[in-house]
Amino acid sequence: MTPKRRTLLTAAAATTLGAPIALAQQRRLFDSHFHIIDPRFPIVPNQGYTPPTFTLDDYLALARPLGVVAGAVVSGSFQANDQTYLMDTLSRLGPGWVGVTQLPADVLDAGIARLDRIGVRAVRFNVLRGRVDGVDDIVALAIRAHAVAGWHAEIYADAAALKPHVAKLAKLPQLCIDHLGMTEAGVPVVPFEPSDIDLIERTLGVALAAKVFWDNPRALYRIRTG
Repeated sequence: MTPKRRTLLTAAAATTLGAPIALAQQRRLFDSHFHIIDPRFPIVPNQGYTPPTFTLDDYLALARPLGVVAGAVVSGSFQANDQTYLMDTLSRLGPGWVGVTQLPADVLDAGIARLDRIGVRAVRFNVLRGRVDGVDDIVALAIRAHAVAGWHAEIYADAAALKPHVAKLAKLPQLCIDHLGMTEAGVPVVPFEPSDIDLIERTLGVALAAKVFWDNPRALYRIRTG
C-alpha cells in the first residue's frame, strides 16, 4: 500500500463512520492485498525507497469499519525474504487471514511446507523492483511451491513487460498479476472510496457481490473456515 493510497483509504474509512458503518458491518470483505510495515522487523530500502510505518493496528483501524474481516498480507520488496514479520502478523490475525511471501530460489521444500502451516498461501515475485533474476527462476520456484504446498504465484510487474514471457508463464498452475494500474499517474483516476463497495453490490446484486468480496478470494487462498 503506497502512502498516497493509504491517505485515500484513511479518508475513505473516515466517511464510513456514523450511519454507513451499520451497512459495512452487514457485509464480509476479504482484502486480497495489503502490506504491513512494522519497524520491529527488518526493512530493506529498495531503489532508495523506505516505506513509512504502517502497523497491523494501523491497518485494522482502517479496514474494520469497511467490513474487512479476512485477507492476505503481502510481503513487499522492502521486506526481501524476511519471514519474521509475517509470522508475527499471521499469529495475531488468526483464522481467515493468510500470507503471500517472497522466497529465495534455493529455499528448501521443508521451508515452504513450514510456511504453509502458519498460513502462507502464495509466493510473490517482485519483477518491477528487481528482486528476481529471470523468468526461468520464477517458473521453477512457482511450480515447486505449487507441488509442495498448493501455492499459486503472484507477480508484481508492468503487465506489458511480461508479453515476451507468456509462453513460459503459461506453464504455471495458477498465476495472479498484482498492482494492476499501479502507476502514480493512475491513482487520481481510480481512488478507492467506500461507495465503490456499494456500487459493486448494486451492479452485481447481493449473491454475485458476495462471490467477488468473499467466496472467490477465499477459494483462491484455500481458506476453509468461516
